[in-house]
Amino acid sequence: MTDTPTADSAATQVKRKGVKRRAFLIGGVAIVGAGLFGISIADSNAAKDAKARIAGKGEHVFATWLKIGEDDSITIYSPHTDIGQGSNTGLAQMLAEELDAAWDQVRLVSAPAEPSFANVGLGCGFLGEMTGQAAIVNGIPASFLSFIARQMSLQITGGSTALRFTGQQTFQKVGAATRLALIETAAKRLNVPAAELTTQDSTVIHAKSSRALRYGELAAEAATLSLDNAPKLKDPAQYRLMRQSMQRLDIPAKVDGTAQYGMDFAVPDIRVATIMAAPVRGGKLTSVDTAPAMAIKGVEKVIKLDDAVAVIAKGYWPAISGLRALSPSFSDGGNAGISTASIFTAHDALIARGKADNEAGEGDVKAGLGAKPMEAKYQVPFLHHAMMEPFALTAHFKDGKLNIWGGMQDPLATKMAAVEVSGLDADNVTFIPMIIGGSFGRRLPMYMEIVTQVTKLAMQLPYPVKLIWSREEEVAQGAYRPQSSAVLTASVTDKKRIAAYQNDYVQPESAEDETVFPYILPAVSRRHFAHVSNQNTGAWRSVNSTQQGFYNESFMDELAHAAGEDPVVFRRNHLKAGSRHLRVLDEVAARSGWGTPVPAGRGRGVALVESFKTIVAQVVEASVGEDGMPKVHKVTTVVDAGSIVNPDAAMAQIEGGTIMGLSSAIGEAITLDKGAVQQSNLSDYPLLTMAQSPLFQDIHFLNSGAPMGGIGEPGVPPAAPALANALFAATGKRVRNLPIKTQAKG
Repeated sequence: MTDTPTADSAATQVKRKGVKRRAFLIGGVAIVGAGLFGISIADSNAAKDAKARIAGKGEHVFATWLKIGEDDSITIYSPHTDIGQGSNTGLAQMLAEELDAAWDQVRLVSAPAEPSFANVGLGCGFLGEMTGQAAIVNGIPASFLSFIARQMSLQITGGSTALRFTGQQTFQKVGAATRLALIETAAKRLNVPAAELTTQDSTVIHAKSSRALRYGELAAEAATLSLDNAPKLKDPAQYRLMRQSMQRLDIPAKVDGTAQYGMDFAVPDIRVATIMAAPVRGGKLTSVDTAPAMAIKGVEKVIKLDDAVAVIAKGYWPAISGLRALSPSFSDGGNAGISTASIFTAHDALIARGKADNEAGEGDVKAGLGAKPMEAKYQVPFLHHAMMEPFALTAHFKDGKLNIWGGMQDPLATKMAAVEVSGLDADNVTFIPMIIGGSFGRRLPMYMEIVTQVTKLAMQLPYPVKLIWSREEEVAQGAYRPQSSAVLTASVTDKKRIAAYQNDYVQPESAEDETVFPYILPAVSRRHFAHVSNQNTGAWRSVNSTQQGFYNESFMDELAHAAGEDPVVFRRNHLKAGSRHLRVLDEVAARSGWGTPVPAGRGRGVALVESFKTIVAQVVEASVGEDGMPKVHKVTTVVDAGSIVNPDAAMAQIEGGTIMGLSSAIGEAITLDKGAVQQSNLSDYPLLTMAQSPLFQDIHFLNSGAPMGGIGEPGVPPAAPALANALFAATGKRVRNLPIKTQAKG
């Protein structure tokens, strides 16, 4: 057997095109022939629907995302899911800052998973970034953009977009426009010019007459006014909430235990289900004797699906016991010949054939490489998301209506997926979003089967059912970061300058949209060779920047040493003078003590990666233990994300991203044999422990004033190459294949 994908797996890969491209292609098709008048009417109806869903007695809604109570309460509705990243607090800071709200009166809740709460700001950000024409996007009628967002069911959390897209495109503007409406209402009430009024702590103040009106007193009338679509925003010098380390809004409930995750959710008469899918992706359930499961106390039903078998019981323990008692038979879908080795062999063959699926770059690379270029091959494995909270969705089908509860990164798309599977009208399907115990890209509905599974189960049961994936199922049935290979080729002149640089890489999709090569070279070629296996692959934290960051920054180090040049100096010589990249690199070199002596047995390695419009440079100081495993002593990180909303939250994201990057580099790998994943739990998919984590992280942010970049993902990509380069400095041995544990002695 070869590792040529089945028709089903190829179709699945097509379905997984990047969110940005997929969304706007769908949206573009949907609006063809639609008149702006019709769109305006539809947008008006959506606004009315949003208001009806969230306005309670004495509460008044402003632009979908904000309501102000007559008791002065301020409620913000976020279209982003709480995954533990803290971005919802940042969003609240951005809106409350422009509103001049009293912070202790602010609360933030999840927006309903309904089309009227589709994330217009996210769509505007994606479109502006894709086209490079933000000014043009700002000129498109708001009703038109809202219509597109609803057509795309756009409510996604990912791509480090919450603050830089939703926050800037929507929440700051809503806050500022609402403040203007409150001022206009107060000016009328007080019979004074609006220019004489100021705002502070949810109050409109007329200093000349020492009179003031609370927002709660003004809200009812102000909510009837048309809001300014392009209000003037504050000068950063005026900020009181933004750029401050405000206490995160989600932490108290997580500390006192009142926060509820999908795994916690329960309703009366609920049953628990767990499931086993075909071990070889693409396989089908061929037979199963249900009697052994039904013999276990508490088991009530065994349901056969096309490619899986589920056991429903009165609790998780009887459900998993019943599942383990079964001996189901599955086909392999023709994929039994696929292994980790066969995939890498296929990668090599594609690059050797030389027929790229996508190509980008500039200059005459062939001429620049000359007769004796330097070449290196790199390989990285499938990586699992390893969420703290395994999948748990609850569904209840009753009286023709389907309700689903749980944590997903795209609640609205989850609802629409359930609509498609159930065959019900959208009005009869409700998804209730909950907070998530980790995700990193795994809980996007296009990558996960549990939405389909729980919908099919619920449609066959008379009671609510919570479907829980065991850790074994979650590890073996992931939506992994793709297994990937790259052959990098370059030539260096006698003046220690790169003359030409070629990156030939193999993975399912092109990395061109997500990755940035920051170096200024005469000739560069980036060639993508598409290869898919039978595995489900999807977005993994920082998407393509981890693979490409490892490839490019490892090879830049190799070229520096081949040229006899210091790695930092070599990089500096290939960066634009005065650039943000150069400033970040210089800052990390200075803060890390680059060039100063290190203790015996240690080495320093550097890496510079831009992802999600944020530039991150890292210096790792590491050694190799007696067991051959790396030990990271110190990590110095410098970040230019343009500006930071909440410094403490940003610091936590970079710290966590660094540890995740180190963990994946040192020990993580999903491997295949006979078409099936070999790992089954965290015992054989080892994550970095606290004892293995860096003893010290020094993180510094540069507020360059550049457009805001992301924070949740950019901390990951530099860690692996910086560590690999540090190990070379310490041992003289190059790491070109990850994870490093496979090359450790002992």
